[in-house]
Amino acid sequence: MVVRLSRHHLLALFCGALAALTLATPASAAPTRTAPASAAPPGPVTRAEAAAGWLARHLVDGERFEVVFDGVAYPDQGLTLDAVFAFAAADAADDSGARALAWVSRPDVRDGYVGDGAVEAYAGATAKLALAVQVRGGDPTQVGGVDLIARLRSLQTPAGRFRDRSAYGDYSNAFSQSLALLALDRTPAGAPPAAAAWLAGTRCPDGGYPLLAEQPVCVSDVDATALVTQALRAAGRPADAAAGLAWLLWAQRADGGFADTAGTPNANSTGLAAQALRSGGRPLAWARARAFLAGLQVGCAGTPDQRGAIDLDGGAFDPDTAARATGQAVLGLTGIGYADLSAAGAVPGAPAPTCP
Repeated sequence: MVVRLSRHHLLALFCGALAALTLATPASAAPTRTAPASAAPPGPVTRAEAAAGWLARHLVDGERFEVVFDGVAYPDQGLTLDAVFAFAAADAADDSGARALAWVSRPDVRDGYVGDGAVEAYAGATAKLALAVQVRGGDPTQVGGVDLIARLRSLQTPAGRFRDRSAYGDYSNAFSQSLALLALDRTPAGAPPAAAAWLAGTRCPDGGYPLLAEQPVCVSDVDATALVTQALRAAGRPADAAAGLAWLLWAQRADGGFADTAGTPNANSTGLAAQALRSGGRPLAWARARAFLAGLQVGCAGTPDQRGAIDLDGGAFDPDTAARATGQAVLGLTGIGYADLSAAGAVPGAPAPTCP
């Protein structure tokens, strides 16, 4: 186990600001992209199934993903949960989804991710794990003896914001707040109106939403806006969500993609934006974003180990970014929003493209 400070910084990296990857810069020109190994459909399975199958085959020990930090590989609970969501969206690899969630729910793994609940408690991670349990049909009030819903509600401030309780600082952001609303909306008590109002109040003048609130200049962020719009719709604030969706329409590139802070269209931002667009009733924009994602999928011209994966940005295939890119791209390929995501009906197995 890594020491607590490093562990928390890893958490902040993958459940907080840097997990979002993008600050939209829609005014800059889209760079030239190198075509992936194949843009052809990796049939006969669907694109989402092929991507989910790739994820399932690349789980370490069939249960988790890992990330390299300072040259050392660490288990990555947040990325593993992204795969759980992807399996549910694709209706595939249900056995892998069950194993992955069981791994994250193990007390030692769980507490290293969400905190011990006493000294350390992380809002974004708690909400993300609770939502994953719900997506898979489980009870988030009984996760190895821990009531994630009660713990999450305890992290809400009087103003409605969900904050981390930690000796190492508060890394809560738009993702934390949105995931909390999405998880709590599935409970009998529903999402707290004050929490939804606080999130709606962070909107930038251009209609989008920032990753970090209370900044000197409000800068709309593609990833944050994609998640915030889904959370606000679920929490009964459609007008506030519509403003964010309108900003996403403006931020979409001519090629259908969405860009990061460097102005590079990529699978992560486009996957989340595409999910928000379809679930938010913007089918034409979703179709354009989906076509962009399809162009990043490795088909039969790729190596057997790469087929089905979604490349980050169409450059040389990078296995270090492929898992996160593929997991979030599946959400865009299907367009199923977090509020409607369910593993019910998902089938086991890791689908693979049929190649000559």
